[in-house]
Amino acid sequence: MPRVSLTVNGKATSVDVEGRTLLVELLREKLGLTGTHIGCDTSQCGACVVHVDGRAVKSCTMLALQADGASVTTIEGLAAADGTLHPMQEMFREHHALQCGFCTPGMVMAAVDLVQTHPDGLSEEQIRHGLEGNLCRCTGYHNIVKAIAAAWPLMHGASMKAAAE
Repeated sequence: MPRVSLTVNGKATSVDVEGRTLLVELLREKLGLTGTHIGCDTSQCGACVVHVDGRAVKSCTMLALQADGASVTTIEGLAAADGTLHPMQEMFREHHALQCGFCTPGMVMAAVDLVQTHPDGLSEEQIRHGLEGNLCRCTGYHNIVKAIAAAWPLMHGASMKAAAE
């Protein structure tokens, strides 16, 4: 079996995988990182979004071998080492942007990428458009959009206090 070597949440790892193994399977089954969810198996729902070399990727559409040499960040690696939540996670919590939680890891990872790729700001329309590849069956998206808008200034250098004003 081929061996894939990658850095996951800051830790180097090497794993033997079958050639057909998807990145989401490697993360969940081989590495035990079950925060990345498998929702639809067709790349329609976004529950499996992770970051590969800093960009959001639906891990159910990527072979593990394609991630060889890459840096992968999952929802488990988003918070600081001391447990402090990432600003996006904190805003999802604060704005009640989750209910059942199934879509939340992929939604948060997609939202982080969306904010990072829009350094000049995001309109509500841009946020809603940016989330088109992620499905949530519980929230109706309103609070998710509010959470992303609130996280934008925090991720671009504003303090929590300044962002609240």
